[in-house]
Amino acid sequence: MPTRKLFLGVSMAAFALFTGVASPALAQPVTAAPGPAAALVREHTTAFPAYTAPHAYGRAVYLFDATTGQELLDKNAGKRMPVASLTKIMTAYVVLREANLDDRVKIKREDVEYAWNNDGTTADLEPGDSLPVGELLYALLLPSGADAAHALARVYGPGVAGFVAKMNAAAKSLGLNDTHYVNADGLPTRDGDGYSTARDQARLAAITLRNPVFTEITSTRHHSTGDGRYDWSNTNHMLGLPGAIGVKTGFTNAAGFCLAFAADRHDHRLIGVILGEDDSSRRWDTAGSLLDWAAES
Repeated sequence: MPTRKLFLGVSMAAFALFTGVASPALAQPVTAAPGPAAALVREHTTAFPAYTAPHAYGRAVYLFDATTGQELLDKNAGKRMPVASLTKIMTAYVVLREANLDDRVKIKREDVEYAWNNDGTTADLEPGDSLPVGELLYALLLPSGADAAHALARVYGPGVAGFVAKMNAAAKSLGLNDTHYVNADGLPTRDGDGYSTARDQARLAAITLRNPVFTEITSTRHHSTGDGRYDWSNTNHMLGLPGAIGVKTGFTNAAGFCLAFAADRHDHRLIGVILGEDDSSRRWDTAGSLLDWAAES
């Protein structure tokens, strides 16, 4: 598939509207927390899909129709859990608010060593290289680079602690009241993990997908930087499915295998999250089955 390029000169002003194994039971309507995320779940929903939902593996699974606000499936969707690299969805959200895509960030050795020392996935960034923010977002979201996350947090906090504070402030402003971050990448820390819920992560994905830059990146299978120094592949195996638009994979021992997924089907945007799956490959099958079920029912 040809490499898709991000137009790095896009002004952030163009995005001013961007705001911001038991069988699962069909979700009942809920009263959402205040904030922009609450608008994604409405008080009155249409009828649930007529067909029986496929079996949903994972400790928590959530699926909703972001076009109508209808919740389609809820399996422990409000349970607070670590979410591993799904954390980087919020990292991207904050960076897209704070930075210009053509800003340049110089990679430091501490960014690279952070990923190495914490057994994080990397984008194989080289200390001393200077990359545009737009390219670093590919490094963050395709190979899930902890080195890219650290570099972006360091610059746009400024400092990692300041950046994490911005992440938590954004979560609060979006009404994601069961979400707390401790770093920009989702790796475990000595002081414990951050946490979120399948429902909060699905709502965050819906909000962030309103930004065309984020959608472009998460929908890309392979990307090479303009200077040819780096070539990254997306860890998301959902992109071959009809209408798929990302969103993000994740794994730690505590979080298990995680997946935020989305697809546009029949003029509806379907968004789901799987947390705490024991089998890496099974999450793809589960997500694909859920999308087919929701689209065909």
